[in-house]
Amino acid sequence: MQVVTDIRSATGGPDEPGGQGGSASAASASAARPSGPLPRRVAVISFHTSPLSQPGVGDAGGLNVYVLNTARSLAATGVEVEVFTRATSATQEPVVQIGDGVRLHHITAGPLEALGREELPVQMAPFISEVLRQVAADGTRFDVVHSHYWLSGQAATVLAQVWDIPLIHTAHTLAAVKNTFLAAGDEPEPDYRRLGEQYVVDNTDRTVVNTERERDDLVHFYDASPSRVDVIVPGADLACYSPGDPRGTEHARRRLGLPHGAKVVAFVGRIQPLKAPDVLLRAFAALVKDSLDDAGDAEPDQDGGGQLVRSHITPYRLVIVGGYSGNGIGAMDLHSLARELGVAHLVTFLPPRPPQDLVEVYRAADVVAVPSYSESFGLVALEAQACGTPVVAANVGGLSIAVADGETGVLIDGHDVAVWGCELRALLDADARRIAMSLRAPERARGFCWTSTAENLVATYAKAMAEHSERRDAGEEARGSAAAVGDNESGAAAPAKEE
Repeated sequence: MQVVTDIRSATGGPDEPGGQGGSASAASASAARPSGPLPRRVAVISFHTSPLSQPGVGDAGGLNVYVLNTARSLAATGVEVEVFTRATSATQEPVVQIGDGVRLHHITAGPLEALGREELPVQMAPFISEVLRQVAADGTRFDVVHSHYWLSGQAATVLAQVWDIPLIHTAHTLAAVKNTFLAAGDEPEPDYRRLGEQYVVDNTDRTVVNTERERDDLVHFYDASPSRVDVIVPGADLACYSPGDPRGTEHARRRLGLPHGAKVVAFVGRIQPLKAPDVLLRAFAALVKDSLDDAGDAEPDQDGGGQLVRSHITPYRLVIVGGYSGNGIGAMDLHSLARELGVAHLVTFLPPRPPQDLVEVYRAADVVAVPSYSESFGLVALEAQACGTPVVAANVGGLSIAVADGETGVLIDGHDVAVWGCELRALLDADARRIAMSLRAPERARGFCWTSTAENLVATYAKAMAEHSERRDAGEEARGSAAAVGDNESGAAAPAKEE
């Protein structure tokens, strides 16, 4: 597999080492050194999306961040990592070096363009065939294969069987869970995805989840064996995300066009019903209206342009960073909603940004809001806290682990707009409380680092390798015993024929 491109200098490396802390260490699998062989080379399957894709665009999000950072951190432990993803452009190099010991392979399978997830299953067979062909041609041998998302899991079940190695799978999201907490106006996940996920769960050696709650969901909805599920929390890139100083905050606000002294709420994520940016926008409009009511002791009117008047006395601002999910067809129109609510002049919409630019957004914000209906973990919450910004989040999924309620942010049950508006305003207006949270937030984030995630993954890989070896040895012994019995039976002396 010839390396044709090296982008390490452009994208940086994994974060600095750090330990799991607080609930993170309690939820993680043990990173104690396994007694058996350790993995030397891992195949990572990310069929439907590349780890180099910009989070917040199309289908790219936390999964992409996870795959990229775990690959780099695994390599830092001495494990060679080969990532396989479907090529989506003729300009993509066949092989890209994305870090020391990490290579990304763009596999041609179907048209060289981005496809919707519903179009991808038909491209799975050519993807599998091409991966097998390339690996066989190079004579590469892997110790384990680690798949991400159910589509990758389906492909990886075939690869693991052909290569006779264990399969480790990370779902990232589950159809049954998403459909249970479906957002208003959101389309339910199709039955074929639910069936596909079940097949992967039934055929994987070990499954990795982010939280105890996710493990419980896997057991409840998919009848997974608890003994084959490892809880390993993800991390934040602590070398990238860090607190700034007051001067840096003001500089960031000027660059984003935010007024001096503004009280800023930020949202970072894909624009889709599941992430609930519309709930946040309505809550923001409610808090603005309440503040105007309090200031003017009268119901604020809207001017001819649909803007709430007396906005000069309203310090609140909302920044929404992200792109539309999928192909954007039928996407929620937040710009129109902001105009309808009369707060368009108080809302700044920004396109998705790379990590080094997201730092500026996090530092410029007084509060980062994560109102998702479902979230397997919520890396945005960790990144914001690493920058010293408190988080107001829905009390769902991994957000209840990422955010220390009352210490580094606020967790809210449900999605009542009035409740969200009140909680946001209460925190924005309570400077001393908010500042205390901002001082504690980085310490919370330091309890979650990719180095510890990688160490725990290595332990899971080694465990799967040992279990796979035991099953293989037992199978060979059983086949040997059966063959011996057959030989004895065929070689037994026939009874003498009586004269």
